Amino acid sequence: MTKTILVTGAGGVVGRAIRPLLRGSYRLRLFDRNAIADLGENEEAILGDIADRNALARAMHGASAVVHLAGCTTEAGIEEQITGNVQGAWNVFDAARAAGIERVVFTSSHHVVGHYPRHRRIGSDVLLRPDSRYGLTKAFGEQAGAFFADQFGLRVLAIRVGFMGDRPVDRRRLAIWTSPRDLAQLVRIGLEHEALRFAVVYGVSDNARSFFDNATAWRLGYRPQDSADDYAEAVMAAVPPEDPDRLASRVIGGTMAEASFVGDIARIEDW
Repeated sequence: MTKTILVTGAGGVVGRAIRPLLRGSYRLRLFDRNAIADLGENEEAILGDIADRNALARAMHGASAVVHLAGCTTEAGIEEQITGNVQGAWNVFDAARAAGIERVVFTSSHHVVGHYPRHRRIGSDVLLRPDSRYGLTKAFGEQAGAFFADQFGLRVLAIRVGFMGDRPVDRRRLAIWTSPRDLAQLVRIGLEHEALRFAVVYGVSDNARSFFDNATAWRLGYRPQDSADDYAEAVMAAVPPEDPDRLASRVIGGTMAEASFVGDIARIEDW
């Protein structure tokens, strides 16, 4: 019997990219506050908002798992971040628990560790160092996943997505790029891996310049099919070098880390 997977925020950039790669194996229930007209085979759409607990409860009925993509995706004010990424994440996890759903795949962000200097290659078990309001509230989502895994037995995979697109567009993204099919592979691991309890992985392809040690993903069976290295020559030729005196060029999070930064850059690199 084909599993029904609820996908929140299914009409967004990530949702539109990975849906075609998943709907051949699952029945996708697309939950978004904006109408989705381009339905494919094995897809149904439900209009709703993750702020609406009743709408979430109805959408969860009969689903086997949740892929949670919805939330605030910009460096908006803290009130909007809390609504989308704190209260919204809590609502999704709690609705999944109440509905008896076993698995949640949560799309986190590399911005939860965006203040680490680029010269350090970090694993998924490092201390969180959010670079922004967005990164801070995404970190809450990861911790909510850990809480629901421990407290209620949900199986949760948190994917710290780098930059997903058809190709990397600048030098920093040569390190954090992921292709849609590599991200979809990680989502499948979250939906299917028998031994998964709670894990955090990086949503990046097989990039030689990567800032991340993705050993946890490899232990779960991740074998990326794509690499930013294939685009490196073109990117390096088209995009000027970054200014080494700017914080944005020295930390993983780039310009988002720099946006409201005050003081001496040295304190970031000395920690």
